[in-house]
Amino acid sequence: MIILINNTAYAQTKKLSVDDQLIQDSIYKSKKKKVLNFSMKEFDALFFEYFNRKNDPNVVLTKKEFYNYTVQIATFSDRLSSLYPEQKEIAAKNKEKWLSENYEDYLQYKGSQKK
Repeated sequence: MIILINNTAYAQTKKLSVDDQLIQDSIYKSKKKKVLNFSMKEFDALFFEYFNRKNDPNVVLTKKEFYNYTVQIATFSDRLSSLYPEQKEIAAKNKEKWLSENYEDYLQYKGSQKK
């Protein structure tokens, strides 16, 4: 069962284009230190800002903005993992989920908001 979960997570991350993966890597490298030092209050502010902007029908995030949010949210899972070692597996799954978020899916979602 673990193998199936890992294969599913791997398959999800594989659907990102090379360009998107490069953007994610760049953001991760530039923001990692800052995000790992976030307080819970700072993380909550980032998280709610992302969802407010994502769900605002008048706002369409650029690819870089979209990945800036999702990568930072994913990176915070590393902090949670170090603070709560017993939650390491859950944190890893959350990180994988956020890193598999796809900008094209986001654009489809935005398109459906206008209908």
